[in-house]
Amino acid sequence: MQNSQAWDRVARREQADAGPPTDDVTYGAGLPSEAELRLLGDVSQRRVLELGCGTGQAAIALARQGASVIAVDGSAEQLGVARQRAERAEVRIEWRLADLADLAFLGADSIDLAVSTDALGEVDDLARLFRQVQRVLRPNAAFVFSHAHPLALVTSQDRPGPGTVPRAAPITIARPLCDPSPLVVERAGESITLYPRTLADELTALHRAGFRVDVLLEPQPTDDDRALVPAGVIWRARKQGI
Repeated sequence: MQNSQAWDRVARREQADAGPPTDDVTYGAGLPSEAELRLLGDVSQRRVLELGCGTGQAAIALARQGASVIAVDGSAEQLGVARQRAERAEVRIEWRLADLADLAFLGADSIDLAVSTDALGEVDDLARLFRQVQRVLRPNAAFVFSHAHPLALVTSQDRPGPGTVPRAAPITIARPLCDPSPLVVERAGESITLYPRTLADELTALHRAGFRVDVLLEPQPTDDDRALVPAGVIWRARKQGI
């Protein structure tokens, strides 16, 4: 079953719990926020593309900071909630129901910044997405994105008991790190299919698409000081150009 249908069900269940809008972009559960990392820079008066906007938290935050935001998602129900939240926040955002790698509606060199938080793990053909984002970005513009860390997807950690140190908690390896086959995980009570890849494979795909990476972060989870592997990874890649 497609992930978009699962996210539709999540949106129908949780739209009342979407929470108030904020001015901060969050990169994922347990990861530092934009207020801490400052990867996006000043977005005021910039044309910003968000891929995998979900219920609109990041898109609304960017719009409240003065950006002109185009937000894309594959779930119609999630976009419906996002529209309602944007109306309450009194911001204007261009919403697009589409595959994240289908950016034909945008012209080349027309976007100042691209952002995606915790969504690209669901993209099967990531190389195609990178090529599409590279096409629409202006030269030297940044693509900032986050997703689950490959190690977090192949391992699980038994929680240590009181008075123990993290090394006392054994880690179970469920599958090889280099296994590219789809992986089904639970997100918000639904089964979601992810497409794992190593950081080396991802770096190679970015390079081939015409990006150079200037930031790669594997932060310690902010909500678990006993975790032995990073929960997520955060990238900033820039379109190569003059």
